[in-house]
Amino acid sequence: MDEKKTEKMGSVKIADDVLLAIIGLAATDVPGVDSLAGGIRHDMITHYDMKNISKSIRISAAEDKSLNARIALVLDGSASIPDVMNGVQEKVASAIESMTGLKMKEISVTVAGVNIA
Repeated sequence: MDEKKTEKMGSVKIADDVLLAIIGLAATDVPGVDSLAGGIRHDMITHYDMKNISKSIRISAAEDKSLNARIALVLDGSASIPDVMNGVQEKVASAIESMTGLKMKEISVTVAGVNIA
């Protein structure tokens, strides 16, 4: 699902791996998020194979050419789940829109675990 944008001088394609990395980095940068569901922390995202990251983040194109994302996260034990979820949705939407120019239609976040340690 490589995203295309048409520019005056041609087209620009944004690979799925790039979108996954942007979403993963934005989501794990929110205070209260411990890691992606697979235990992948913020500083590890760019070093992982995107197949591993795609187990925690799913993206799809909406009919209006915007993006949908489903993200599974592990939270810190002391985090307020509603506050963290809102923060993740806002941060991901902002990162995708500012870095790619694409709009997010839906960002669904699942709490896959809580790190009590």
